[in-house]
Amino acid sequence: MALNLSLCPPSIRSPQTLMCSAKHPIALSSSSSAPYSKSTVSSSRRSLGEKRSRGAYGATVVRSSLDTVGPTVKVGQVTEVNKDTFWPLVKAAGDKAVVVDMYTQWCGPCKVMAPKFQQLSEKLLDVVFLKLDCNQENKQPLAKELGIKVVPTFKILKDSKIVKEVTGAKFDDLVLAIETVRSS
Repeated sequence: MALNLSLCPPSIRSPQTLMCSAKHPIALSSSSSAPYSKSTVSSSRRSLGEKRSRGAYGATVVRSSLDTVGPTVKVGQVTEVNKDTFWPLVKAAGDKAVVVDMYTQWCGPCKVMAPKFQQLSEKLLDVVFLKLDCNQENKQPLAKELGIKVVPTFKILKDSKIVKEVTGAKFDDLVLAIETVRSS
């Protein structure tokens, strides 16, 4: 989805309504006469969370969450996923490697691997790290679809396809598998 905005110069203070290609009206208004004050963008869809502010040298910065509606991933962190958020996040990763830790809360080896998995996410910033609790809610649709038989299981995906798998608490094997996928 493309978002096309044309902004008026700061001297025009009357609200204007713009339309993006998705037909969401966006009203731009400035709340202050100071040349570098923050302004806000109000929208008929509050959930979009657009913000407008003055950047350096009076440049107008428009931020829109139209491209990030839904689940998002933070670099350097492990993101918890479920049956509804897993595939959208994997697809959003594009050609980046995605490593998924399938675990359960009662699994001892899973608890041993969790802090090591977190450390990897902080170290390998070009890889997306996800974790999926294979509880009853996620077990039937997603864990079954991914072929999970034991926990912990680590699936490594690239271009939304599973390319490697490591089962058990084998940290060295996991690191080797991730490095292999990153270099391919």
